[in-house]
Amino acid sequence: MGEGRASDEPLELALYARDAGVAVGRADAVCFPGSGAEIAAAVRVARRHGRPFVARGSGTGLAGGSTPLGDPVVIVTTQMNRVLEVDAEACVAWVEPGVLNLDLSREVAPLGLHYAPDPSSQQACTIGGNVGTNAGGPHCLSEGVTSAHILAVDVVLPDGTEARLGSLAPDAPGYDLRGCFVGSEGTMGIATRIAVRLTPDPPCVATMLCAFDSVEAAAATVSGVIAAGVLPAALEMMDARITEAVEDFVGAGYPRDAQAVLLAEVDGLAGGVAAQVDAISSVARANGATLVRVAADDAERALLWKGRKSAFGAIARIAPDYYLHDAVVPRTKLVDVLRRVYEIADAHQLIVMNVFHAGDGNLHPLLVFDRREPGIWERVYAAGTEILDACIDAGGVLTGEHGVGIEKRDLMARMFSVDDLDAQARLRDAFDPDGAANPQKVLPRGSRCGELQRVPEGTWI
Repeated sequence: MGEGRASDEPLELALYARDAGVAVGRADAVCFPGSGAEIAAAVRVARRHGRPFVARGSGTGLAGGSTPLGDPVVIVTTQMNRVLEVDAEACVAWVEPGVLNLDLSREVAPLGLHYAPDPSSQQACTIGGNVGTNAGGPHCLSEGVTSAHILAVDVVLPDGTEARLGSLAPDAPGYDLRGCFVGSEGTMGIATRIAVRLTPDPPCVATMLCAFDSVEAAAATVSGVIAAGVLPAALEMMDARITEAVEDFVGAGYPRDAQAVLLAEVDGLAGGVAAQVDAISSVARANGATLVRVAADDAERALLWKGRKSAFGAIARIAPDYYLHDAVVPRTKLVDVLRRVYEIADAHQLIVMNVFHAGDGNLHPLLVFDRREPGIWERVYAAGTEILDACIDAGGVLTGEHGVGIEKRDLMARMFSVDDLDAQARLRDAFDPDGAANPQKVLPRGSRCGELQRVPEGTWI
């Protein structure tokens, strides 16, 4: 690949030994390809030398998805950051995997278009990484997560060959291999070119801030809005602790005395937007809202969203470290699960802050701590596991957008049966029979085809 684009220097390897999660691994080498052909060559070299490989974008993942395990070659795609082609009429763009999420929307903004999935890390995360974890974001309530916006993917398969999965056709025949690849967390190969669906900008947008004296009232408003037949573009909720931290950090205009705030956004034609604003206001006031405010202009709207998307950075004012989950629960169970989250944190003597995509029940409890405190990690991990158990017991799932990675891998058996996991392992093996692509991720240990079994005592091997 040339000077400076492949390295095994200890400092370089240390920098790429982890993503934004807490797990730390070890790479055998790291390289920075500039094209799909170079990715394919890197995969073939790794395989020839008996090494697995791990694809990595900006490293913003929170579940250890790009943490190198098994001494792999880390293939970093950040230098492949071009928007290759835009078809404004068809609302399609071909991009390289290293394009930043927000940069894509900025690129097509003059055309009156945007890329709808908008993770909170959208200023730093890459489209390739979003494809890997099937990322979501606040505006995915009405628009859908990443899989709804990916039409086709050019990939390097684990044997070093290249293929196209999916099609620009509206309904291509055959199996949906594109759908298998999106959300596979790098275990089925590496994306080299991605065809994304672009969304026209709405003619009118309104952003609302509602404040409440209790989390229960805010959660009841969420359910009430959906029950009223209103599907907002976004419906986000924050509890008192994170609201205060965000306001200290950003100065977004959030009320400091609120026990919970709800950020709602509606878009469409002006008349429809006005009707939806009235409907949301009525539901919020019926549930005891102490404040209902509509952003007066684009500047105020941007500031409200800056507060929400700065939430994770804001907690640094409270403590230097945090541990974050992203389980999903039914909207009707939000209050019960949140109450249980607070109980778990208190039992382990931890601070917890809650910020989440309320509209689709995607929780993001942040356990805030200082890693220098003796014994803190054991309490944090224990609390995190109990929170996930509570979400599953409520009829929820392990992850909504961060992926399984390492963090939730060994909890997959909590949610899936032996047959379920075996079916997933068989699909993975169809792409990667040697287990070379991002090894030891997503599926529990021992879950290669036919290997996973329950022993009499109820433990998993």
